[in-house]
Amino acid sequence: MYAHPSPSSFTREVLDAFVSGLPSYTVSDLYASGFSPVMTAAEYAGAVPPDVRAEQELLDAADTWAFVYPVWWADCPAILKGWFDRVLTVGWAYKPMRLNVATRALVLCTAGHPTETLESSGVLPAMRTVMLTDRIGPRAHTASFHVLAGPDKATHLETAAALGRSLATRPG
Repeated sequence: MYAHPSPSSFTREVLDAFVSGLPSYTVSDLYASGFSPVMTAAEYAGAVPPDVRAEQELLDAADTWAFVYPVWWADCPAILKGWFDRVLTVGWAYKPMRLNVATRALVLCTAGHPTETLESSGVLPAMRTVMLTDRIGPRAHTASFHVLAGPDKATHLETAAALGRSLATRPG
């Protein structure tokens, strides 16, 4: 799952580094696909439109989920928040949960502030809790949260590539 509007962003570089070592992958680029983050009244009442069903099918087919996005206002971009609202539907993602539970989920987010600043302000623990406990929660057997924060872009790209390579060498 990728959420950034610019194809030339550092976040895109992180995505490219991450997938470079994977033998196969599917990227759902929310901006490029024109995904609407706005839930309709019909969806709220239980309708599941084709774009949402397609995202659910991608998740069901994947062993590993990765969410790659920039930190904006201490959270993911609104398009990704809307994706969670629309795609993790009642009766599929919870109450009851019928989705295929992922083996693992990873969050890779880019941030301009150093990790220490995000940590001391409480932003980093809050982001980690929301993503790992609420949004991913029991929908993956294991989950990890990685913030690529501050100006050291070369190190961040190597970290992203190493995370991708580690998935390619792990069973399941």
